[in-house]
Amino acid sequence: MDGARTSPAALDDRSASSDASSIDSIGQPSISPSRRESSGAFSSELSQNHVRAVSDSGAFSDANYQETQGDDSNASQLSTSPGYSRDTSGELNPGPDAAGSAPMPSTQREPEFPSRLMEARSRSQAIWRRPSERLVPRIISSAVEPRVDLSGIEAQVRSLVEGLRSIDLDIKRDATSEIRLLAKHNMDNRIAIANCGAINILVDLLQSDDSRIQENAVTALLNLSINDNNKTAIANAGAIEPLIHVLENGSPEAKENSAATLFSLSVIEENKVNIGRSGAIRPLVDLLGNGTPRGKKDAATALFNLSIFHENKNRIVQAGAVKHLVELMDPAAGMVDKAVAVLANLATIPEGRIAIGQEGGIPVLVEVVELGSARGKENAAAALLHLCLHSSRFLSMVLQHGAVPPLVALSQSGTPRAKEKV
Repeated sequence: MDGARTSPAALDDRSASSDASSIDSIGQPSISPSRRESSGAFSSELSQNHVRAVSDSGAFSDANYQETQGDDSNASQLSTSPGYSRDTSGELNPGPDAAGSAPMPSTQREPEFPSRLMEARSRSQAIWRRPSERLVPRIISSAVEPRVDLSGIEAQVRSLVEGLRSIDLDIKRDATSEIRLLAKHNMDNRIAIANCGAINILVDLLQSDDSRIQENAVTALLNLSINDNNKTAIANAGAIEPLIHVLENGSPEAKENSAATLFSLSVIEENKVNIGRSGAIRPLVDLLGNGTPRGKKDAATALFNLSIFHENKNRIVQAGAVKHLVELMDPAAGMVDKAVAVLANLATIPEGRIAIGQEGGIPVLVEVVELGSARGKENAAAALLHLCLHSSRFLSMVLQHGAVPPLVALSQSGTPRAKEKV
């Protein structure tokens, strides 16, 4: 993604770390030069909004999985807030310019007073104020920010949009590359590019037979998708099916950024439904099993978000995702937390529980409860809870694999959520 993947550079240039974002803080794999042009930013296991700085491919891969009320109150969830940082080839790198980012804290520390002292003072001593101050609320004036003048940027973008329409391949390659880079840098550029009508043309270029044009177009869309209004505009432009085409037929970098873009779009609930019904899940599962390290992380992040919508869970199971997820729970793959988060969601349906049992998921879930990260332990315990509650056979298997000691330890020293699941 140029826009929001944690592993690659900002959506277009996610940094070259193959897994940086948050499902397991969803990290980023290495990035190819074309896609990692910017600095990376998704993510820990995905924050409300895994957006990874899409350098080109893994913008959201590093998003953090956070527990949220999705389809299932017990399901784990990736946070999808826009603190995109994937800069390895997917260029999502919105940091400070991402909408909704919190202001920088002041560098000066305020004096600290013992809380009891403060309480005592507040109860026994009224602070003297002038009469006028007692009755009139204090108003802190806030300067209204002047509207940003986008005319200069839009003039440049209109020229590039004409290049997108050119029949000359070199001109078209240069134009898509320039738009991708502009979309990577700041929110004003993303707004200007959308205002000039570039989104519809970029969506059409996803079908290009030229690999460079296709890579630039998907990465540009990834970067543009950092803006919430652009998410809607990209989906309304009919981008989902062309993104699936890239996911099935593109270069490794294009596939990564396509998965990251689908993740970014799936932050909107309606898009979770449409992406699942459009046939994206099977190619995402294929990328999960056979993609590059960054591609696998981007696929896992997208599948996690899609699995929040109940209807998609069985699609993910039927596409064979559980086998790949269990394999990716090998610590060497660097994706344990991401894989466990998806399995915890899939364990909420009968088909998911059966697949986890058949694919050898119980021993590895027990191992994560014992040795995993705090978030991994929570999600592993949640998955085991579903398995044990609904099947005496699975309960016996969990006990046979020595789950009791680590579960007891988790009940005593785990996070509040983990304790609930034990």
